Amino acid sequence: MEIFVEFLPLWMFFVLALLLFTGYPVAFVLGGVGLAFALIGDLAGVFRLQQLSLIPLRIYGGTMESPVLVAIPMFIFMGTMLEKSGVAKDLLHALQVLLRRVPGGLALSVTLMGTIMAATTGIIGASVVMMTLLALPVMLERQYNLPLATGTIAASGTLGILIPPSIMLVIMADLLSVPVGTVFIGAIIPGLLLSLLYAVYIWTLCHVKPHLAPPLPDDIGPADRGEFWAMILRSFVPPVVLIVLVLGSIFAGFATPTEAAGVGAGGSILLAVFNRALTWNVFVEVCQRSALTGGMLFGIFVGATCFSFVFRTLGGEHLIIEFIQATGVGPWSILSVLMLMIFLLGFFFDWIEITLIVLPVFAPIVGLLDFGGHVGDWEGVTQANVIWFLVLAAVNLQTSFLTPPFGFALFYMKGVAPPEVTIQHIYRGIIPFVALQVIGLLLCMAFPALVLWLPSYLLH
Repeated sequence: MEIFVEFLPLWMFFVLALLLFTGYPVAFVLGGVGLAFALIGDLAGVFRLQQLSLIPLRIYGGTMESPVLVAIPMFIFMGTMLEKSGVAKDLLHALQVLLRRVPGGLALSVTLMGTIMAATTGIIGASVVMMTLLALPVMLERQYNLPLATGTIAASGTLGILIPPSIMLVIMADLLSVPVGTVFIGAIIPGLLLSLLYAVYIWTLCHVKPHLAPPLPDDIGPADRGEFWAMILRSFVPPVVLIVLVLGSIFAGFATPTEAAGVGAGGSILLAVFNRALTWNVFVEVCQRSALTGGMLFGIFVGATCFSFVFRTLGGEHLIIEFIQATGVGPWSILSVLMLMIFLLGFFFDWIEITLIVLPVFAPIVGLLDFGGHVGDWEGVTQANVIWFLVLAAVNLQTSFLTPPFGFALFYMKGVAPPEVTIQHIYRGIIPFVALQVIGLLLCMAFPALVLWLPSYLLH
């Protein structure tokens, strides 16, 4: 019995992993498992039910009061309107025509769009939902392999947490008292590196196994050069201009991500008018779907808050940390253990909880470590060790959105995906992309210049 109580958080993980495959709504599974184990913990004497009164305060302070989350409904509206008005379908069709000779052209187009959209949202929930609404129906129509389609969308949608302007990078820089601008510049190359790794993997896989990504038939597409340019002007240019407006308004400092979401929502309405697809019925359906999807996402926030609170109160994070502490010492051992700790914590927590657990405690230690000249002196880059570690942690945290059972991107996608897309398809799809993220992390560890060269060059 004592062993059962000691490892109660691991039983939470096991039960959650089982119930996620039942098809029951994810928000209810998360919240239900949290409440059930709170009761078990109370009976075992390691948890008091009175502590559950703190959960509404965490929900209110962490979710309801967050001005950043206001952007989520508007980005959902933008994605839904682009889908219902046919703009998204036309855009992906144009991209597939442009890349029809390239293996996996549509998946590569989704990766490119995910990279561009990463700098427009910075909010993973909004980005993954919008990319799912934009791309998944088209990929299913083209009979793409389901794991490939879902993995591509989920991985591309999570790039927004790394490619600046990223909310996560702002919070991390503030926690460690390092310049936000330096962190932004340092994260650019690693973010583009991950996108490149995704593209190389997709091209290689589709080249070896072309049946996974059927190409566009020769009889589909423009018949002559005039139709081709008409398609580009009608289907490609307008949505790209919208993306540039959303992106440019943030980079130029004219708008916050929340305000840029309003620009995107308004622009999607104008594109629907331009396509002569905006009717009253379409507008009402878009509003209804946006409200339902937003409710689903915020329901997940509530359930996840309950689960994480009970898991942490029962000592789940201490079990993980104690296990990691049993490893060796030395600069590289410490760095490797910290990266492994972040990776393992990503199975259970979202990025903000991981950053609050790991960074304030361990980043100052990393700043004092001597890696024998591996990091070196970078003129203009103060606290080079800390900047390097921070970006390494940010690359590592990409995995926290994809690793089951608590990968938020997987929940977001399942919530808006068609019924034929199961959680098993999504899990199978993200495995190679998590491996690619680990490869990207190892490259940044082996070659610090990937993180520090651009800040040194621009700030010198």
